[in-house]
Amino acid sequence: MSNSRKSSGSRHAATSRWTPSRAGRVGTMSAAAFIFAVPILTFILMGFRQENSTGQVPGGIFSILGLSLENAKRNLDVVMSYNHGIFVTWMQNSLIVGVGGTLLAVLTALPAGYALAKLRFNGRRVLRFITLLTMVMPNTVLVIPLFLEVSAIGGIGKLWPVIVIMGFYPFGVYLSYIHFLTTLPRELVEAARLDGLSEVMVFLRIALPVSKQAVALVIFFSFVANWTNYFLPLVLLPLSEQGTVTLGLQQLIGSSPLFDPTMSAGLTTKLYMPQLALATTIMIVPVLAVFIGAQRFLMRGAVVGAVKG
Repeated sequence: MSNSRKSSGSRHAATSRWTPSRAGRVGTMSAAAFIFAVPILTFILMGFRQENSTGQVPGGIFSILGLSLENAKRNLDVVMSYNHGIFVTWMQNSLIVGVGGTLLAVLTALPAGYALAKLRFNGRRVLRFITLLTMVMPNTVLVIPLFLEVSAIGGIGKLWPVIVIMGFYPFGVYLSYIHFLTTLPRELVEAARLDGLSEVMVFLRIALPVSKQAVALVIFFSFVANWTNYFLPLVLLPLSEQGTVTLGLQQLIGSSPLFDPTMSAGLTTKLYMPQLALATTIMIVPVLAVFIGAQRFLMRGAVVGAVKG
């Protein structure tokens, strides 16, 4: 008994020992994390500062002096008052498009992935090839054809065509296909079929309960793709009040005296670096919230498709 305790203790000491190789790996990862974290943190803290009378931030961008909640509130009021509060409208449009497109992507990707993985039908390989082809096709190639299609049905300037287009998410179909192919045993599906369940009931009762990781992956990647999509809203939502926050952020930057003094000359609300930094920080909050909510499933779903040795 004592020998086993000693052996386990020695193994624990061996694994917890700081070897030069381990110290090098940890040091390299810490340095890389520091390099990425400092600019991001500095940019976020910029929203808690205030520019001087010339529109410049005292102390430079890497200075963290002069931070206060009063400055953040003042900068937030400036952002919200821009163009009669259109920033709130942009955020609402982005949430509608992002959430609606994500829900539609989940509803379409999971059944499609299950069908490609577990059903045998004519044309299955062709559909799988088309799915992979649409994944690697640049979004800019499809902008003009989609504009012509949406214009033909009179959907320009409306949010629902953007939601429908974003809902067909080929990468989500591929993720679901890999998940069901590697984690759902064929014997379990065959047993359910022998018990008299239809394919729809097999999917609902057998496949769907074990697809939490796939659902989390599809939700996260689809929402991020929808939230950051620029070209599709740019073409299909031409008016400013119809746009999303990605288009709005470009408008905020373009109307700032720091980038275009001529355009901003006639504006009553002028945005400088602290206001732009705060607006950008608000823009990434929904993506961060989705990531935190799905993090537990994302860590498990990251190994979807891995093969055990």
